[in-house]
Amino acid sequence: MLYNINQIKDNMSDFKNLAIAIVSSVIILLGWQYFYEKPKMEKQQERVQEQRKLQALYTAKIEQTKRFLTREESLKESGSRITIAGDKIKGSISLKGLRIDDVILNEYSEEISSSNKPVSLLYPSKTLHTYFIEFGWISEDESIEWPNSQTIWQTDSKFLYPNNKVTLTWQNKQKVTFVTEIALDDNYMFTIKQQLTNASGKTIYFQDYGLINRIHEGKNQFAISHEGPVGVFNKILKEIKYEDIESDNNINIANVTPGSWFGISDKYWLTALIPDQNSNFDVKMRYSKYLNKNKYQLDYISSKQMLAPGDTSFSTTHLFVGAKKISMLDYYGKKLHLDLFDRAIDFGWFYFITKPMFSALKYFYDLVGNFGISILIVTIIVKLILFPLANRSYRSMNRMKTLQPEMARIRELYASDKMKQNQAIIELYRKEKVSPLSGCLPLLIQIPIFFSLYKVLFITIEMRHAPFYGWVKDLSAPDPTTIFNLFGLIPWSPPAFLMIGIWPIIMAFTMYLQQKMSPEPSDPVQAKVMKLLPLIFVFMFASFPAGLVIYWAWSNILSIIQQYFLKLSNKKA
Repeated sequence: MLYNINQIKDNMSDFKNLAIAIVSSVIILLGWQYFYEKPKMEKQQERVQEQRKLQALYTAKIEQTKRFLTREESLKESGSRITIAGDKIKGSISLKGLRIDDVILNEYSEEISSSNKPVSLLYPSKTLHTYFIEFGWISEDESIEWPNSQTIWQTDSKFLYPNNKVTLTWQNKQKVTFVTEIALDDNYMFTIKQQLTNASGKTIYFQDYGLINRIHEGKNQFAISHEGPVGVFNKILKEIKYEDIESDNNINIANVTPGSWFGISDKYWLTALIPDQNSNFDVKMRYSKYLNKNKYQLDYISSKQMLAPGDTSFSTTHLFVGAKKISMLDYYGKKLHLDLFDRAIDFGWFYFITKPMFSALKYFYDLVGNFGISILIVTIIVKLILFPLANRSYRSMNRMKTLQPEMARIRELYASDKMKQNQAIIELYRKEKVSPLSGCLPLLIQIPIFFSLYKVLFITIEMRHAPFYGWVKDLSAPDPTTIFNLFGLIPWSPPAFLMIGIWPIIMAFTMYLQQKMSPEPSDPVQAKVMKLLPLIFVFMFASFPAGLVIYWAWSNILSIIQQYFLKLSNKKA
């Protein structure tokens, strides 16, 4: 009998602890973003501004010696170029060294403004934002002259259009002819066909290579998503930090099989090399310094090839340079038989929820033309799916409320004997067939849904600059209004921590109303914590994407309506 009483006491304690743990987990997860990640991001932005000022001083100091070139200076210095004239991208390819080093994304602007300049993704060498791709051949045979970064290629066209091609040719003194054919599709995928014809009269040995070279500060701007080297090697996804390359100075991945790919991922943009799928290759990631800036290089080298006199070798490489649109990555993954190409987007641990969540949002967006309305529709669907669980939970919580007088009597009756008190309360739960954890189950299920939506809003290019209605011009950015300047009526810009907009206030108010309609938790400590949540959340959610706050507020409104009708049905019953 004593064993059963102790077990019941332990179970009761576990129930209380679990309920508090669930609420505490939500506070910790959201508090982490508000009190740690947000100040961290602000400090990073301040550090970027300081670095820019220092860079300006540094550049002025070395003006007479070696310095970074502007984009225009570097483009002019490299000489003749092939103009890229695509619908989605524009730019140029340098005939010197055969580098794809000038790519601008026509569809995307740096900020929300019709007059704002489009996003520049690739930059030529010697600039502060150097970012280019190069292809070629290497060999240990020094008797053969091989093309390098100073080689001037001949071209059959000065323009590269979608679904067209340009052919570049160079021949050395040993009569070895190198041909590179570059084509671009309607989107962001280049096809590079390399051809080598040996008329030297001797057998030569060589390897194909491709590389991505970039100057970067080497820091991940946002902790919620990966930025930096990424790839799938032998069917295994690897997300590599810039710091890892810097600390190791050289990362080698040998004997990579077809279907693999690698590149550099930013929040919304991707450059990815897809080597020839007919052979294995080795990958290296290197770190160095240029004018006191971090420079990273990712490259692949094919297996060694032998070319007899009079023979010709062929290889085909693909290069993705553009926005990480999910439908596009899925399309290329299937077309080119690539492993996990969609994982260039950092869906995170909840991949199995996050990607379907995006698919649902995109489906309704295609119907209604607004991602904000799509969020409202998906929220309704989520509520309908969870309705049976919420219904049982509410009924159980309502029954818990009716038991509170009896529970108060038990606590008073056994005030000096906690063991008997817990035993009596557990017996009451068993007799009335209720559970003190019933109110936590819907919350537990909604946590991964909530974070999957957060992830979708944060990392998907489709959500970038997606407007709602009224003052919300970007669902992926925080609500731009604040109560501390009367939502724009007072010409004053408050500091970041006081930017508490209209939607976070609506969300907190609906959360308060929902709590008023719900039975209070039987545990006094848990009840006090729950009462504080609306106030805590209004500050936390102020810095979250507006789309996420709209989702939470709309979810609260639907819960209030649901509880109202459940309350009516309970009264009738």
